[in-house]
Amino acid sequence: MRPTTPAYSLNPDTELMELLDRVANRDASALKALYEHTSSKLYGLAVRVVGNREWAEDVLQEAFMTIWRAAGDYRATLSPPMAWLGLIVRSRGLDFLRRRTADRSGVTQELDDVMAETLEGDSPNPMDTTNASQQAWALHQCMARLENRQREVVSLAYLRDLSHGELAEQLKLPLGTVKTWIRRGLEQLRTCMARFA
Repeated sequence: MRPTTPAYSLNPDTELMELLDRVANRDASALKALYEHTSSKLYGLAVRVVGNREWAEDVLQEAFMTIWRAAGDYRATLSPPMAWLGLIVRSRGLDFLRRRTADRSGVTQELDDVMAETLEGDSPNPMDTTNASQQAWALHQCMARLENRQREVVSLAYLRDLSHGELAEQLKLPLGTVKTWIRRGLEQLRTCMARFA
């Protein structure tokens, strides 16, 4: 569901409250009008919450399904309509991220751990600019030492945040092979990164 730009500027609260009242009475045209008036701003909020435009579209769609069901719960005395709508979008966005995190493998966390192990030091802020660029250089050197397919699997898992199953499907490889390559790749990275610590 792509956001739309409002056809005309609205008298914010009054008009949105009226639309929410109509949505509460199952008026589909009111939901469409509400969407037209608010989707652009709410989409922007969804993008900020989930950090991805495509995911934000899904979140916005879920949010409007929730608004359709919950419009009767809106109380103007408790919050302005945009605040209430924004809260629903934020909530759906966080739910989306939780589901996604639960579905994905621990590969990203493992690579983060490899990086964190090499960043521990005496300085109060190990992620200063110099240290960060040294770590990036070290990671690049260590990644280059991995076998091509192994490097590809680890990179995709980390950079694109793909699960083992998604990687196996995308690369047309058996799931066991993908898991083994990732495990061995991370072990090699951990050993290699330790030399740069």
